Amino acid sequence: MPKGTGWRIALIAAFIVLSCIYLVPTLNPKLPDWWKGMLPKDKIHLGLDLQGGTHLVLEVETAKAVEGTLDLVATDLEDTLNSKNLRFKRISRTGSDKVAIVMYEKDTAAAVQKLVKEKYRDYEMIPTVEEGGMVGIALRMKEQDIQDRKDKAVAQALETIRNRIDQFGVSEPVIARQGINQIVVQLPGIKDPQRAIALIGRTARLEFKMVKEGVSPTGGAVPEDSEVLFEKHTDPVTGATTETPLVVYKKALITGDLLTDAQVRIDSQFNQPYVGIEFNSLGARLFDQVTAANVGKRFAIVLDSNVYSAPVIRERISGGSAQISGNFTEKTASDLAIVLRAGALPAPVKIIQNVTVGASLGKDSIDKGLMAGAIGVALVIGFMAVYYKLSGMVANLGMVLNILYLMGAMSALGATLTLPGIAAIVLLVGMSVDSNVIIFERIREELRLGKSPKSALEAGYDKAFLTIMDSHVTALITAAVLFQFGTGPVKGFAVSLSLGIMINLFTSLMGTKVIFDLFLHKGNVKKMSI
Repeated sequence: MPKGTGWRIALIAAFIVLSCIYLVPTLNPKLPDWWKGMLPKDKIHLGLDLQGGTHLVLEVETAKAVEGTLDLVATDLEDTLNSKNLRFKRISRTGSDKVAIVMYEKDTAAAVQKLVKEKYRDYEMIPTVEEGGMVGIALRMKEQDIQDRKDKAVAQALETIRNRIDQFGVSEPVIARQGINQIVVQLPGIKDPQRAIALIGRTARLEFKMVKEGVSPTGGAVPEDSEVLFEKHTDPVTGATTETPLVVYKKALITGDLLTDAQVRIDSQFNQPYVGIEFNSLGARLFDQVTAANVGKRFAIVLDSNVYSAPVIRERISGGSAQISGNFTEKTASDLAIVLRAGALPAPVKIIQNVTVGASLGKDSIDKGLMAGAIGVALVIGFMAVYYKLSGMVANLGMVLNILYLMGAMSALGATLTLPGIAAIVLLVGMSVDSNVIIFERIREELRLGKSPKSALEAGYDKAFLTIMDSHVTALITAAVLFQFGTGPVKGFAVSLSLGIMINLFTSLMGTKVIFDLFLHKGNVKKMSI
């Protein structure tokens, strides 16, 4: 046996054993407890195109997050100036990066400027002149702070969506950031995609606002500090929905940020589901103060600018608990509880890509992919056996090792197998025998020159080495580019192709060479079946 053959055989055998071990969880999902504690548990996951599911690309409207931050600054300025008895005409967000303060007197403006410099050091202050001799100040958000806020909004949206999906109960979801302001969500095997989409895309901004009494929502101009929202009512018998306009104050007295829990409960009197919410200590204190100060008035519970209910406060409510009712079914109440527990999105998201694959279509894809692979393998095996005889069978054995090693590696990495991934495996079959074809043709050339089988074998592998290495490195670079810039199924193709290229390089230059060495160095072989 040639020098070095022993450790090569050991290495090939070790890879075979490892591949088989790593493939066990994929082939047999019901593993015994002792296996889970000691041996690998990762398996090959099926992509959406093979098991069905939903692929979403969401775009976070990051400009809205910046506007929301400026609105909070405007509200905080109002409270601060009112608490210090500094008169002003209005404070509002202007454009996408500024908050404007308009005051009546120059003396007030000087005091406000001093206050703003101390409290909002990260903002640029720009004096402005208003009509009628009024004095204005604009606070402008710095460009770097705007970009940081947008980046943070995407990160927060990603985490919020992940929390919602986890509570929704989807197994093995994929949630990842893509580009500057996009999020990719893959929900394999989901049975109700529309419900999941509604759950993911909901902003879930919960606010408690007082209803402005004595103002008709249809009777003309609405006061500057108020807005018109609509309360929906659904007839339990006919299912018809009507909307009642309400004038509510713009300023929210309590927000959903102060919640600690939200659970579905059943009203014992009407047997209707509602969402019970719990506030943290600050929220409980604010809720107690608001209800104590507004007994006899209507308190609107607003979610994403829709009034769910506007009950009259009958008495002071202590304890930090409240309920949201609104003709819920158990499913809609459950979804509302999920989004409230997970928290509000920092900015609205819109769906820019939505691809849903049914489970039956996924099974059909698997069947067709396996059939294509089986036909391809059978044709290659037949051709190699006929054209290259026994040497062709050695190449076929190398091809089988290729597939075994590739599946084992994908299982070890917990990779996702997609339909293009199956195409990459079929392509690997062709690449596997292609490398051996190059080697065999070099060996044939050496045999025609009159060399012995042993010498022809060594010379053939040596001369084919650079050609095979060059083609594999080039293909690997292509696969890397596909993985870097591709999305979804294209990445699945790139992963399978990359692993296959590296494995094929090993089996074509080492695996088949060892088999030939074992046969040709047993004795004085005078003829080679090739």
